Amino acid sequence: MKELDGIDPELHEAYRICRELNAQHGKTYFLATRLLPTDKRAGVHALYGFARMVDDIVDLEGTDISVGSDELNARRIVELDVIESRVRDALAGKPLSESVSDRVLSALCDTVGRYDIPHDYFYAFMHSMRMDIPGSPMFVSRYRTMEQLREYMYGSAAVIGLQMLPILGTVVERSEAEPPAAALGEAFQLTNFIRDMGEDLDRDRIYLPTDELAAFGVDEELLRWCRTTGNVDARVSRALAHLIAVTRSIYRTSDAGIEMLDPRVRPSMRTASILYGRILAEVESQGYRVLSQRATVPQWTRARIALPQFAVTGFKRATIR
Repeated sequence: MKELDGIDPELHEAYRICRELNAQHGKTYFLATRLLPTDKRAGVHALYGFARMVDDIVDLEGTDISVGSDELNARRIVELDVIESRVRDALAGKPLSESVSDRVLSALCDTVGRYDIPHDYFYAFMHSMRMDIPGSPMFVSRYRTMEQLREYMYGSAAVIGLQMLPILGTVVERSEAEPPAAALGEAFQLTNFIRDMGEDLDRDRIYLPTDELAAFGVDEELLRWCRTTGNVDARVSRALAHLIAVTRSIYRTSDAGIEMLDPRVRPSMRTASILYGRILAEVESQGYRVLSQRATVPQWTRARIALPQFAVTGFKRATIR
C-alpha cells in the first residue's frame, strides 16, 4: 500500500492491522479516510486502531454466563489499567511484543513520534473510558448538564480531533485550528448519543444531559416507556429536536476549522462532517424514533455525498490500495 511509503517495513503489518480495524468497524470514518492523501492515511488508521482496541475492552461482553456483571466490570478495569501501563511504557520507548494489541501500539507510537502528538491526549481518552465502566471510581451513568458531559466528551471525542490535527496539517498555527477540531469530535459524539439513545438506555446509560431533557418534560420513566412500547412521545421529540439543533451549532463551529486544514485533506473531513450530520437528518425523517430504531444513512446517500469529493481529490488516489 502506498500509504505505507516512508514507514519502516517492520511496521507495515502493525499499520495494516489498524487499517483493517478501521475498515471493519468505522464504515463512515473509513470512507472519509479514503479521501485523504495516501501519506496521511496510515497515521489516521493507527489512531483509530488504538481507540478501537480500548473501546472493545469497555464494550467487552461476557461469553460465560457464569461470569457476573461485577466480575466482568472488574476485568474491564484491570484490562484498561494494563493497556494504559503498556501505552505509557511504549511511548517511553520500551520494547513491545508481537501480539496483535502490541502491534497496534507499535503503529500508534510510530505515529505519535512522527507527528509529535502530545501524550496527554491518550491518557485523557483512557480517563473517559473509565467513566463508562461500573465499579470504576470515575464511573458516571447519567450526566445532569452539558458542562458535565463535556468532561467526558473531552477525552472520548475532542481529543480525537486534536490527535488528528498534526497528521492532517494546517495552513494556520495549530493552536488556532484546535478549538474547531475539538468541536468536530464533540459534534460526532453528540450525534452518536442521539442515534444510540435506545441502545444506551438498555445499558443503563443516559448520555444526553438530563437537565436538557427535563426542560421538555422528559424523565427516565418516559424514556423507558418509549423504549418498551415503541411509541414516540411529543415531549421526547421536542427534546431531541432541541438537542439536534445544539449539535448542529457545534458542527457549524467545526466547519470553520475545515478551511484551516491542509487543502488536500479538506474533502475528507468535509465528507466525514456531512455524513455524520446526515444521521441527524435521518433521526428527524424517521420521526425521532431513536428509542425504538437505529437511524442509519442509506448506502446510496453516503455514495451521493462522497462521490463529489472523490471527484475533487481524484478517484484513482481515493481507491483502496
